[in-house]
Formats: sequence, C-alpha cells, structure tokens
Amino acid sequence: MPAEPAGSGAPSTAPSSANGSPVSSDLAHEPSPVSSPGLLEAGQVRAMFDRIAWVYDPLNTAMTAGLHHRWRARAADLARIDPGNRVLDVATGTGDLAIELGRRVAPGGEVLGSDFSEAMLSLARAKAESVDPRGVKPRFEWADALELPYADDSFDAATVGFGVRNFSDLHRGLTEMARVVRPGGRVVILEMTTPTRPPLSFFYRLWFDRLVPQIGRLTGAVAALVSRMRGSEENGTIADAYAYLPDSVRRFPGPEELAAEMERAGLRDIYYLLTAGGIIAIHAGTVPVEGS
Repeated sequence: MPAEPAGSGAPSTAPSSANGSPVSSDLAHEPSPVSSPGLLEAGQVRAMFDRIAWVYDPLNTAMTAGLHHRWRARAADLARIDPGNRVLDVATGTGDLAIELGRRVAPGGEVLGSDFSEAMLSLARAKAESVDPRGVKPRFEWADALELPYADDSFDAATVGFGVRNFSDLHRGLTEMARVVRPGGRVVILEMTTPTRPPLSFFYRLWFDRLVPQIGRLTGAVAALVSRMRGSEENGTIADAYAYLPDSVRRFPGPEELAAEMERAGLRDIYYLLTAGGIIAIHAGTVPVEGS
C-alpha cells in the first residue's frame, strides 16, 4: 500500500503496448521482470495494516506531498463511470478512492469499498461521514479480494488503488474483479512502479530504498516510545511495513507485464499510462461484451 514518493507529470502519447492496446506515458517504458507480487502472506499483510492504520493517512500525505489524491482522481477518470452507476473499490484501505468515486456516481449511484483490514475500514467509515453531501457516501465492508462475495456482473466498474501488489494471488484477484463487473464495464488499477531511466531512477532509489524505510523506523520509534509511556507492548510493525513497501514494489510486475496479466484475467482493450515521472502506473481494461 502506498507511502509513495512525491512527484507528478502530465502523460503524453506513446506507442501501443505489446498486446496492441493504446498506451500513454510521460516516459518510454521498458518491460520489468515478472516475479512474486510481495513478500508477505495474506494473513501477515492483513495484520500489518491493522496495526499501522492509525499512521497510514498522515504518512502517505507526507511522503507524496498530498499528490496521491490527484492520482486517485485520475484513476476514477479512467473508470468512465456516470451518475447512477454502481462501483466497487477493492482493497479500499482508508477509503480515499471510494470517496472520489462517490463524487462521480452522484446522484443515484452506489459505491462499495471492501477490504480485509477492519482497522482500515473503521477509518474509512469515519472519513466517509464528512464527505461532500453532493457526492454519494460510500459503504464499506469486509471482503477478501480473492473471494469477492458479490454476484457476477453486479457492478459497472471495479477499482483498486495501491492494493493489487498485496494480492497473494494476482491472477485470482484480477479474475475476481473482472467477474463482478458487467460486460462493457471497466476494471482500473492504480499502482506504483519502478522508473528505469535516470535521473529519476536514481532519485527513486534514494527516496524509496533509503528514506522511506528511515521514515518508517523513525515513526515506529516514536510509536514505541508512546507505547512504553502508556505501559503498552512495543512492536516494530510500522518500521517493518515501510521496509516491506520498497520490496513489494520491486517484486511486482512492471506495467507491460501487469497489462498482460489483465488480459489473461479476461479483460480487453487494456490501456495504461505512467505519471509522476514513471513512478505511478494506472491501468484500465474492459470486460468484454459477448460476441465482441
């Protein structure tokens, strides 16, 4: 989940992807090796986010200078949803993307945010209480992204923001998202990726491999001090989480490989763009209409 490095960039048109789908980016993109999407099992990921939920939003905002909201808005654009639509946000976390989607489906629409961390969902529900009344207030509930408890074709779109690399089974998670979206609807993935061209690649390694874990250790030390003062048990969960983050990004498929995984999950017309200098990738694919 994101503790993303700050940056932004307006994507420009680039050649088609390997499968012939249109691709837009602000950097030429090269394939990255496909490997395991993370270092932790599902239960470990859930426990980690339950423990760090209280620092998740402030650390994300600090590490991205607030730009993660802009990236989520761009992902919502690519969902191509309208007032009255029904949308699912998978691995919703503290609900920022779901709230953004709620602005797009009003009036008369519905947004459901699902996650398997109850601590994150509690924060999402509290945050939703203060949403703009002109938007739809999302509903949040527990669900496993690999076994979504929703009927086939029951949403107009499904999104996931900074959560797909935490799926313990990437293919299964993508297939589930495609299953619950109606034919012609969109599946959108917002995720971090590793830039390959200098000088940004050098800055990225410095920031993400060195500074992000240091920030996590510092925050963890402060949290441990507060815990000791309160007589609580010390734990290294925060530091561990922000050491896990760079590793999980490095191990996740690059943009071309993720587009291919989406195609294997049954999606078509797959498109992606890179922004923030190539640090952020947003993919979109369409659930095919029978006979098309």
